[in-house]
Amino acid sequence: MRAAIIHGPGDIRVEDRDYPTIQRPTDVIVKVTASCVCGSDLWPYRGVRETEEPRAIGHEFVGVVEETGSEVTQLAAGDFVIAPFVDSCGHCPQCLNGVTVACDHLTGWGGNDEHGDYVDGGQGEAVRVPQAEGTLRKVEGVSDPDAALTANLLTLSDVMATGHHAAVSAQVGPGRTVVVVGDGAVGLCGVLAAKRLGAERIIAMSRHEDRQALARDFGATDIVAERGDDGVAKVRELLGGVLADSVLECVGTKESMKQALGSTRPGGNLGFVGVPAGGAELPIGLLFAKNITVGGGMAPAHTYIPELLEDVLAGRINPGKVFDVEMPLDEAAEAYKAMDERRSIKVLLKP
Repeated sequence: MRAAIIHGPGDIRVEDRDYPTIQRPTDVIVKVTASCVCGSDLWPYRGVRETEEPRAIGHEFVGVVEETGSEVTQLAAGDFVIAPFVDSCGHCPQCLNGVTVACDHLTGWGGNDEHGDYVDGGQGEAVRVPQAEGTLRKVEGVSDPDAALTANLLTLSDVMATGHHAAVSAQVGPGRTVVVVGDGAVGLCGVLAAKRLGAERIIAMSRHEDRQALARDFGATDIVAERGDDGVAKVRELLGGVLADSVLECVGTKESMKQALGSTRPGGNLGFVGVPAGGAELPIGLLFAKNITVGGGMAPAHTYIPELLEDVLAGRINPGKVFDVEMPLDEAAEAYKAMDERRSIKVLLKP
């Protein structure tokens, strides 16, 4: 089969790999129907995170179950499934508490499972899914989704669930004012999540016209292009002299965290989901003085998928609009380049 392999900074190659097979009785094989490039995939692509040796890449995919291990009873061949961005067991204390991203048996796509067996990356034609019943989410009543529904379902594997996690962590709700820092796919999904949760005023911080337009489509009431102190001043002006009740940090750098904290009112809430990649640190003195509550981290997508899936299938939300480019898997290198150069918000890959 064909699969995307990262060899080093700026070096993505689509290569032939062995087609996956069942290794454990709890495995399933999923034929991938769509995958994508994530903003966090750009960290190793840019060399921010080291790639010690070539490895499969990609952690967001949807597809159809082809084969199941002997102990799998809740999934069957032909089921359409969503794969969260990490693999989890479903039965350890962390999974039972809904924090699947802290699973005692956590496995990442494109690495090795706890038994040392290879696990495929999501950007390929097929994937062996360990701990399948604790990982995959079946989409009831759907077997062959059209392009729009496929895109919507694919966002639930990561970016929509992550934007939702930021909003939930920031205590977004009816009547609240919200600032979203970051206009990538996660930030845009954060805007959509804030709208879904009933926010009264949603300010998207963005400097790019195409992303501003989508933010407004998703529910943003205002756009702020300024940054730093100027950005904070603009937020204060828009909100009548006060800062935001809830702020979503969706980038992961020192600068974005500073911007998010500066936009949060005393007693407000900040939800952070940006993958830390730039020395972002929390100033305890500021949090103490302003009584800001900070929450967030890696989103437990597996836990959030059911409620978000209900709204997707009902047509109430369409997060798949974050995909502004579709490319064949064999053009994965160009997909990474397009996102790195900000020519695309998010690229969907079709095997």
